[in-house]
Amino acid sequence: MSRTRPDAAPRTASAIDAATPPDRDRWVDTLRVGSLLVVVLGHWLMVALTPDGQITNALTVVPSLQPLTWVLQVMPLFFLVGGVAHAHTLESLERRHPAATGRYAAFFRARAARLLRPTLAFLAVYVLLGVVADLTGLTSRPGETGRLARDALVMVPQLLWFVGIYLGACAFAPLMRNLHRRWGLRVVVVLVALACLVDAVRFGGGPELVGNLNFALVWLALHQLGFAWRDGLLTTGRGWVMAVVGFAAMGLAITVGPYPTSMVGLPGEAVSNMAPPTVALLAQGIGICGLAVVVRPLMTRVLARPRAWRVVVLAGPFAMTAFLWHLTALMTVLLTIRALGIEQPAIASWAWWLTRPVLFAVLAAVTAAFVAVFVRFDRGPRGAGAAGPGDEQRGWVDPVAAVSAAVLFFGILIVSIVGVDVLGNRPVFFLVGDVTPIVGFAVLALGLLLLRATRPRPTPTARL
Repeated sequence: MSRTRPDAAPRTASAIDAATPPDRDRWVDTLRVGSLLVVVLGHWLMVALTPDGQITNALTVVPSLQPLTWVLQVMPLFFLVGGVAHAHTLESLERRHPAATGRYAAFFRARAARLLRPTLAFLAVYVLLGVVADLTGLTSRPGETGRLARDALVMVPQLLWFVGIYLGACAFAPLMRNLHRRWGLRVVVVLVALACLVDAVRFGGGPELVGNLNFALVWLALHQLGFAWRDGLLTTGRGWVMAVVGFAAMGLAITVGPYPTSMVGLPGEAVSNMAPPTVALLAQGIGICGLAVVVRPLMTRVLARPRAWRVVVLAGPFAMTAFLWHLTALMTVLLTIRALGIEQPAIASWAWWLTRPVLFAVLAAVTAAFVAVFVRFDRGPRGAGAAGPGDEQRGWVDPVAAVSAAVLFFGILIVSIVGVDVLGNRPVFFLVGDVTPIVGFAVLALGLLLLRATRPRPTPTARL
């Protein structure tokens, strides 16, 4: 779904409500904003300080908290609404530009621009921080200070895995949309079956590498549900079936299968439900998407109220920037707390729970400061990425856009795994071997150059 620029949108509830097209799916927009907000709150809850000042994961320290991830793992909802948005964009392109040449390139450019503008700004800042940390000797300093500096340059950019995977879903969207038009929900059934087969091979003694196929199968299955949502195939009855069967299958998988309780990755776990995704995560994703379908009629009525809808519209343009910078805010606040020697309660104690709202308020304020600085990159220039294929005659632009999508996908994933310390350039294992930050950025730069080559040619009027 399209986003409204905050500097151009009407500000009052009644004006925003009147400006909203009557056929707009307000619940989809709410799920997009809400899912990113829940991810932010989930990270803020998980990463904590122990009483002795160590940064740790609360889910590891107190395993009884891990069932919270059954509802806090909401990335499946983002892929669901991504499918809805991509279907909308593809239908719009088809109406405006019946000729197929250049349509794929126009679609992928538009979607990639929205993801890459704020992402590249984020990476530029972290590369600069890494260079400063290396030149000042911070990363080479012995002891905990040096270790924290090195870890931060790897750990904070790890959230970019989402950008890479979602960009991959964008790249496949036109193909998957065509498959949906022909086969409907049977495509989802096939993807689920293939994901189950991958896990059976992986946990049945086969090569671990095969599990990486589920990065595509699991997330594309959830993304495919968005096409079904757009076409009205996800009725309330089917939503109940998805919720009951999905969560029941997840419960069975973590009870009798080789899957951990947590639906997010935790340090030290032999198996993660996230990397690569497992059928347990897929089941949980189908379940939570089913709940979104079930409550859709109720939420549609709620969001018909101008004041409720105004909150979503005003928050929407800031969601991606807040997602990118919320871990930076978290690390800033936690390190400040530790430096000031502020005593911390035991994790999951009553005092710990009672202080979470205060901590979240501080984190929200710091994140808002980052958003105020960097949201301009999320907005982009007016009309950016909106251009269609027009009278595109270059037959090669669509294949080049597809290649750029693959290169960008791997470039972002490599950077998310190995970090941004380009001067330290320490190798980290990725898929089949060790790679360094410089390799990751070189791959990313190649993808950007290929995508740039597909831009529409300037018209004679534009040259004047």
